Amino acid sequence: MVLMDRQLESLQARIQKIKEEIAILGELRPGSLSRQYNVCGNPDCRCKAKPPKKHGPYYQLSFTWQGRSKSQFVRTEDLPDVKKQLRNYKRLRELVDTWIGLGMELSRLRLEQDRSRRLHDEKTQRELQFSEERNV
Repeated sequence: MVLMDRQLESLQARIQKIKEEIAILGELRPGSLSRQYNVCGNPDCRCKAKPPKKHGPYYQLSFTWQGRSKSQFVRTEDLPDVKKQLRNYKRLRELVDTWIGLGMELSRLRLEQDRSRRLHDEKTQRELQFSEERNV
């Protein structure tokens, strides 16, 4: 029982640390960032030269939100902020996955602890009943 109590406390402490880390993450943004180069429709443009000198780079954010795929262009000056938001979102997903795993283990241990207590209580009841029957 003492070992199980320590395990429960350890899991609860780890979950609390995850909650604290989530609380300070900052702005979040799902998706992935890509760098693209484009060719325009002007036949005399440098992008039609041999070798071509394409326009760009352009940065595009692609993501799925609420079951819908979306993409947005990102300005070069916004790249540092967007990259940080992407890292924060990735960290959030990692933390949530860890939290879920710890929560499942915590739940399993609590069920096991409850089952052990019930069995212990039932055994104690039987022993008391047997003792009373012998004394009669």
